[in-house]
Amino acid sequence: MQETIVNKVAESGIITLNLETYYPHGEIVVYDLKDHLFRGLILKEKDFRAALLATDWNLYYDKNVAVTCTADAVIPVWAYMLVASYLQPVSKEIVFGNSETLITSLLQKNINALDVSSFTDKRVVIKGCGDIKIPESAYLTITAKLRPYAKSIMYGEPCSTVPIFKKK
Repeated sequence: MQETIVNKVAESGIITLNLETYYPHGEIVVYDLKDHLFRGLILKEKDFRAALLATDWNLYYDKNVAVTCTADAVIPVWAYMLVASYLQPVSKEIVFGNSETLITSLLQKNINALDVSSFTDKRVVIKGCGDIKIPESAYLTITAKLRPYAKSIMYGEPCSTVPIFKKK
């Protein structure tokens, strides 16, 4: 007599949430103000404005752009504002910082847009391993967002989880 194999994970009602699903899509570009510094130290307003006017902003069309200055220089706040005024009409998203900051920001935005009401009273596993490195902040955000709704929150894989939260 053969025994029937039962997939207990499938029958458990556990929902797996993979944060890779919310990872930003689209090209990531860094706009570095260091290229506009006089002698690598000083931002001259007149020269900077002329350089921005001469820039082909269509190169940033529909791209996610991180704006930064990688040189050790004091950059006036208005310079970042000026760059944003040129990027806004053409780019998808603009963030101050490097590419990692941009990815984290976009991932947070995608997670915050998630309607978590469908997870009400459900057992949720936040997938831990994957092909894409997910910033720790994303795990913090999804846990805080799910906690008021989920019956339980776990980390890992359905067959091997770390309990995070359980409603009492």
